[in-house]
Amino acid sequence: MISKRVQGFTESVIREMTRVNNQYDGINLAQGMPNFPPPRELIDAAHRAIDGDFHQYAITWGTPRLRQAIAEKYRRFYGMDVEADRHVTVCCGSTETMLATLLAVLNPGDQVIIFEPFYENYGPGCIIAGAEPIFVPLEPPDFSFDPDRLARAVTDRTRAIVFNSPNNPSGKVFSRAELQVIADLCLKHDLFAITDEIYEHIVYDGLGHTPIATLPGMAERTVTISGISKSYSVTGWRVGYAVASPDLSLGIRRAHDFITVGAPHPLQEAAVTALGLPDSYYVSLRESYQARRDLLLGRVEEAGFVAYPPRGAYYILTEAEHFMKQHGCRDDHEFALHLIREVGVATVPGSSFYAHRELGRTKIRFCFPKTDDMLIEAGRRLQKLRR
Repeated sequence: MISKRVQGFTESVIREMTRVNNQYDGINLAQGMPNFPPPRELIDAAHRAIDGDFHQYAITWGTPRLRQAIAEKYRRFYGMDVEADRHVTVCCGSTETMLATLLAVLNPGDQVIIFEPFYENYGPGCIIAGAEPIFVPLEPPDFSFDPDRLARAVTDRTRAIVFNSPNNPSGKVFSRAELQVIADLCLKHDLFAITDEIYEHIVYDGLGHTPIATLPGMAERTVTISGISKSYSVTGWRVGYAVASPDLSLGIRRAHDFITVGAPHPLQEAAVTALGLPDSYYVSLRESYQARRDLLLGRVEEAGFVAYPPRGAYYILTEAEHFMKQHGCRDDHEFALHLIREVGVATVPGSSFYAHRELGRTKIRFCFPKTDDMLIEAGRRLQKLRR
């Protein structure tokens, strides 16, 4: 018999959709992994690292060169005063970074506030840490939150607020005013902010990204999580990191040490090259993803979905209740399987991003880190729904 802790866990719905899609040879707009290569500089750097002397364990919390590159990145983009030896911990992707952070910050019985919709790993991470997640909704169409409702969610057991900006699956980018609301609550109630900023460089319509750690009083009570997977198209490399105060970093390092020991040494070396790419790379990244967003957004709307245009990340959340009724599907999960088997396009059922499943039962999420020809073909296939 498996433990009570994991009895409530299920297979990742995102990866389930990929697995089923592989059986039908469909177009995978479910899992957020690009079908195009990373920058040539990264591939060359990885080859050099593998050919070099980087085959044994690195320092548990990251190679000195990578931690220095991360510290320089935060100074370069956000003006943050980050010290490589005291503030930076490298982990195996941002998902493990989040788990190590939750284990470092939360005590059994603590409560942690999470905005929903949310990336599916946050809830299980809290449970593994022995904490109770408390969910506050982001309300369509702009996925704003009610500041009063957020304030009411805070109790004497609340330890932290977790959020993802830009947000997966909604594409919401938290405004500075919204970040200030969160910061004010953290300062008032002595809470930590744990932020997943993996999509920090993928923002649209002239928006910028603001880490909450840059707001007054928040540097010492924020864990900023990011990684190289999304911005550099290397989702399989599994190199993520946390930036936090020395005390929090010590806890994260201890948890990380006994979860995975360390991230892959040669890929950490290659990641240094990624973080050193010029500003022109990030301009091109935003422009190319905005073009993909606009392309897929037009195709899903032409097919009849009601879409929420994202302001960041690379997902489009849509309403599809009319299609579910039309095609005799009881819920979003059944409809997502229908899309794979009958249409040849994999998506993710919206309810997998909600603790209150009913809030996502009419929704379907598409992703667009794909080449134009694949997005165009997906749009052509989706037209079958209108027949």
